[in-house]
Amino acid sequence: MPSINILETPHIYELTAPVANSKLPVLVFVHGWLLSRHYWQPVVQLLQSEYQCLLYDARGFGDSVTTLANHNSSKSRSYSLHAYAQDLECLLKDLGVEQAWIVGHSLGGSVALWTADICPEIVKGVICLNAGGGIYLKEEFERFRNVGKQLVKFRPHWLRYVPFLSLVFSRLMVARPLELKWGRQRIIDFVQADEQAALGALLESTTETEVHLLPQLVSRLQQPVYFIAGEKDQVMELKYVNHLASFHRLFISQESNVFEIPNCGHLGMIESPKEVVSIARKILNKYRDEHKETKKVKK
Repeated sequence: MPSINILETPHIYELTAPVANSKLPVLVFVHGWLLSRHYWQPVVQLLQSEYQCLLYDARGFGDSVTTLANHNSSKSRSYSLHAYAQDLECLLKDLGVEQAWIVGHSLGGSVALWTADICPEIVKGVICLNAGGGIYLKEEFERFRNVGKQLVKFRPHWLRYVPFLSLVFSRLMVARPLELKWGRQRIIDFVQADEQAALGALLESTTETEVHLLPQLVSRLQQPVYFIAGEKDQVMELKYVNHLASFHRLFISQESNVFEIPNCGHLGMIESPKEVVSIARKILNKYRDEHKETKKVKK
């Protein structure tokens, strides 16, 4: 699997073959907390004949886990949303991506928004999946942070060998049970994530200041921004998706920038990949003629 060093951390990525129409942007997929690039595969398989797709493992997650050789050098690095957006900006520039739409899931949706803010010359639009927020509820966030810290602290490697645990993970945060292979993948990513990155991303993205920054960020983005919500998502409820979406100019337009998928939980890309792709196509087709004739990837 190809890898690129970004600020001394190897980032594993997958880049599909170029498509015939060079006017079209690269679709860049950003995973959420304690996940990896693998969950985007069902969506990418449906889109790669139309768009070149880039999926990668964020710093400290999936196969982009910090090695012992560079662990000390990464200790001073931030795990904020802005820092992860800077990582993605470096990846796009290193690969020579000249125009992109970023599709981000959950925490990855916030990273996508930050990336659109810091490199608008590359990012032409954002689609947030199961992502929203912007409201800081002190007790709920403190409870969420405490539970998250306990989860990160207790992740022995033998968990992946516990019988029937895949069945449990295949039912977490979803409206309908997933195939067992996804339960197994979730255990692998849960156990494999770097502790420093997992804690850092959790704690730095859920401060009151960081949460309140998101609506300000969305309100100043000039690019189109859309949100796809799961009807039965109990992690990121529709009201929080609508709240963040409401700060963008498209929210009050004739066609709202929020789409809802029926009977879908928090993992839309594997629960309802066809529905996600259908909505993404509808959004992308709306802006298809606006993309300039550029060579998308230089490498």
